[in-house]
Amino acid sequence: MLEKDIERKLIAGVKRAGGKAYKFVSPGNVGVPDRIVIWPNGVIHFVELKTSKGVLSRLQGVQARELQKLNQKVFVLKGADAVAGYLEQFTEEFGVKA
Repeated sequence: MLEKDIERKLIAGVKRAGGKAYKFVSPGNVGVPDRIVIWPNGVIHFVELKTSKGVLSRLQGVQARELQKLNQKVFVLKGADAVAGYLEQFTEEFGVKA
């Protein structure tokens, strides 16, 4: 499955749960996560999407660590199964339906 297809699954699942999955583009900051996910209860996650065999680039790792130093939740989801697990975990945890 292509990364864009995995991204569509994330967007659709978050939307069904009443949240938003904004594309994250930050000029001058190469390697930022693909999406900022905002759940209905106000919880915010940064999500990097990869194919099941994909790996983070060095700069993606740097950006993820910088966000984590700021006490932000960063998730690297590899493949459609990882997206499904993420959606299941957080829709259940936050009491929303995906």
